[in-house]
Amino acid sequence: MSEETNPPAAQSDSGKSLPDRGMVIGTGLLWLAKWSVCIVAVAAGAWVLAYLVAKLWVVVLPVLLALVVATVLWPPTRWLTRHRFPPAAAAATSVLGFLALFSGIIALIVPSVVDQAPELADRSSAGIHQVQDWLQGPPLNIRQEQLDSAVDAIVSRLQSSSERIASGVFSGVSTATSTVVTLFLVLILTFFFVKDGPRFLPWLHALLGSRGGRHFEEVLNRVWVTLGGFIRTQALVSLIDAVFIGAGLVILHVPLALVLAVITFIGGFVPMVGAFVAGALAVLVALVANGFTTALIVLGIIIAVQQIEGNVLQPVLQSRSMKLHAVIVLLAVTAGGSIFGIVGAFLAVPVAAVVAVVIRYVGEQIDLLTTPPPGEEPNKIVPSSE
Repeated sequence: MSEETNPPAAQSDSGKSLPDRGMVIGTGLLWLAKWSVCIVAVAAGAWVLAYLVAKLWVVVLPVLLALVVATVLWPPTRWLTRHRFPPAAAAATSVLGFLALFSGIIALIVPSVVDQAPELADRSSAGIHQVQDWLQGPPLNIRQEQLDSAVDAIVSRLQSSSERIASGVFSGVSTATSTVVTLFLVLILTFFFVKDGPRFLPWLHALLGSRGGRHFEEVLNRVWVTLGGFIRTQALVSLIDAVFIGAGLVILHVPLALVLAVITFIGGFVPMVGAFVAGALAVLVALVANGFTTALIVLGIIIAVQQIEGNVLQPVLQSRSMKLHAVIVLLAVTAGGSIFGIVGAFLAVPVAAVVAVVIRYVGEQIDLLTTPPPGEEPNKIVPSSE
């Protein structure tokens, strides 16, 4: 009776007993169930983290922006510190220099906008009338009421989207917190980051203990190097784009050339999307102000510069700092822009690079635990027959 209830285990050619088929299926289902629970728990934790970030965005945003600025200001601060500047004086000099440079750029482009904006507006109006006359003539022969309906639809669409576009710059920031206060907080946080940054890792190491502190210190060091390399490299690539495209606009006598060059530089910090938007704006201004031929030349210059950037500069420079595939960059920019607006698109790639650094470090630790020392064979996993 017992032999019928418990059939003997199958025998292999070598005489060893093999596990029952149902036991193998049950072990596989148990493994799948455990991993499913783990994945659900990680997803729930990620959702809670995203919810907290959204609720605390008014605090998280200045911290993230300050970290980005601190990566740019850390090299000059470190250089001043090595030349016997006190940490506070070195940090203050770097922050004030950055503020002076930013203010100088704004002061440089504002007069040109004020001087050329009326002329550009008049030419835009004339250009719109020319387009209307062309559309009403052969071969399209579009009626005036159809044009008026299309224009009204475009205007209403822009008006309905204007509030969402404007709020996307600082999405989630309460109305009581102005942009000026946020930027001031970014400067204050940047000062303390570059001043007291070297003290943070030893403090964290002592707080978490020798084992956990060692891992956190290594990860944060890699994150800082990756983030700094990305910002500085992207700034270099954006500067090259802005210089060449701006020079082309100046040679072609396109209005607001300096402003468009600055927009190209800023747009370069949002990979793929920023360059496209800045280039489209430059072509549009050239079309309105100088005509179709100049706009076509500007388009050719932008395509040539962006091809050199995408095929030469970024593969050589960015591969050393980020090591992210273009698909991941595009998805990160899309997700960041859809959730947190323009600032989210700007911060998406640095955040993706930081996540990639953490994943790589975890993979390295797993390899250390699962790879046998040289000369030893890996342990074979044998299913339990119990």
